[in-house]
Amino acid sequence: MIDKTIDRRSFLSIGAATLGGVIIPAVASPALAVPLPQRKGGTRRLAFRNAHTGESFNGVYRVGDKYLPDAFDQINHVLRDHRSNTQYPMDPRVLDIIFQVRQLTGRNEPLEVLSGYRSPKTNRKLRKASSGVAKKSLHMKGQAIDFHMEGYSTARLRDLAKSLRAGGVGYYSRSDFVHVDSGDVRSWGS
Repeated sequence: MIDKTIDRRSFLSIGAATLGGVIIPAVASPALAVPLPQRKGGTRRLAFRNAHTGESFNGVYRVGDKYLPDAFDQINHVLRDHRSNTQYPMDPRVLDIIFQVRQLTGRNEPLEVLSGYRSPKTNRKLRKASSGVAKKSLHMKGQAIDFHMEGYSTARLRDLAKSLRAGGVGYYSRSDFVHVDSGDVRSWGS
């Protein structure tokens, strides 16, 4: 039997190597997020649904310091650019951030994802339609996710994400979602 896990250090240093058919981008440093207590075996489980396609992921994506390539195959598919049907490898750090935010809510409901990866073409199109879309959006690098949780305050989700000091946090109250990314620590929105 082939061991399909890889330790975190190796995973992050691989660069643009292929793991199980998934290209993983080079990641400079782990998320700065405050570590949460690990469950037995140190597993990290995510549950989210793509609001546009209805597709979902509900499973373990990390065990201890090992990210699971098979889980990332599924995650990258669910978080693809649904407009162009283009997949791109999601940054493990942004998944760690949404994992931690979800844990801090104390709830088991899946997150509702509005946007994961965005192709440059899609980003240009959305930018023309809205001033809230960044020209060099981290969505185009698989480093950002826009989400909300049914029945949970997006203002509270924003506060939880900001408390982690793990990357960027945007709050879009009128559209009822929170943006998190694995970029520099910063925040915006009202």
